Amino acid sequence: MSATGPSDRCARFRELHAREQLFVMPNPWDIGSARLLASLGFEALATTSAGFAWSLGKLDQRVTRDELVAHVASLAAVTPLPLNVDSERCYPDDPGGVAQTVALLAEAGAAGCSIEDYDPAADRIDDVEVAAERVAVAAEATHSLADPMVLTGRCENHIRGVDDVDDTIARLIAYRDAGADCVYAPGLSTLDQITAVIEAVSVPVNVLALPSGPTVAELASVGVRRVSTGGALARGAYGALLAGAQELLSEGTSRYAAGAASSAALESAFDPR
Repeated sequence: MSATGPSDRCARFRELHAREQLFVMPNPWDIGSARLLASLGFEALATTSAGFAWSLGKLDQRVTRDELVAHVASLAAVTPLPLNVDSERCYPDDPGGVAQTVALLAEAGAAGCSIEDYDPAADRIDDVEVAAERVAVAAEATHSLADPMVLTGRCENHIRGVDDVDDTIARLIAYRDAGADCVYAPGLSTLDQITAVIEAVSVPVNVLALPSGPTVAELASVGVRRVSTGGALARGAYGALLAGAQELLSEGTSRYAAGAASSAALESAFDPR
């Protein structure tokens, strides 16, 4: 169990957003990956809805609220780092809705959570008024906690086929005005797009690290506050697993083991005595 309590982690997470310095917040998908990432010196971690779903043998958007809350509790128990939660739409149709989801995540040890505007059932982006109202409910719930969590308002346009930066900015401003402490539009891929968002919203901005996108140093140079990896680390790990297994099956060789994690790295993360 972590020696750092939820109150300390919430305070530290708020401090990370208040300072004018970028921090990188990678996304583990299970206890082992969380411990490995924490051992490397990152200042915060975040869950990934896709990576966690894959670890359960599910597709993204198929994880239940109970499964997510248990996952958050398991990660919060093994690392002292602040943990941000990819909580999708905050389960508005579950008992108690968005507010109850926030309460459950806080109780599980989260230091932050997010709420997004994509409706998987309808396969569309919510109307901005509906999405902003949901952000307002989440903001009231997060900010009324004894140890307030950081709430991130997410616009899913650019990973859902809506490449409209003006609409994205208008949505992020609406989510900010509804009470979001941080805003995030995964899929923004150029410094010009990202700079336009930062100049418009005047609150901390999270950016998703992309293979062909700006470097962390470039993102820092334009004022990005937070960089996350989404499901990319999980996808990369599963890619290595598939490539190794396919080599073993088709060629009968084990060259894949040459790129394996060292025993020292695993021992340091999993038994740091």
